[in-house]
Amino acid sequence: MKKTIFLFVAFVGFSLASMAQGGTFAVSKHNFGKIKQNVPATYTFTFKNNNTKPIVIETATADCGCTSPTYPKEPIMKGQQNKVMVTYNAANIGKFTKKVHVKFANVDAPVELTIEGEVVVNKK
Repeated sequence: MKKTIFLFVAFVGFSLASMAQGGTFAVSKHNFGKIKQNVPATYTFTFKNNNTKPIVIETATADCGCTSPTYPKEPIMKGQQNKVMVTYNAANIGKFTKKVHVKFANVDAPVELTIEGEVVVNKK
């Protein structure tokens, strides 16, 4: 009986811990299609706080220096929406896939956002 109670308590604790979440993104991937070389491209990823408490983005980091995320520094209240803007500098010709990792406070795994597309010669 003690073993059953212990397992139940452990399961409930694990379930509650896994429910702690950051924001819920509407989409996590965007394809720019073809974009012109040296013309930066920006996409805005929107997310919503579906939790009962405020959430905070600790960091948003890109895999390389060619991609720049911008994110809110203030807490996002319950039910509110906000955004993470991701800008790609489009300096190099060719196809690209870049990732941004958004880390919410008190959540172990970051959310991965992806942008992709193809940079083509800018014929002026």
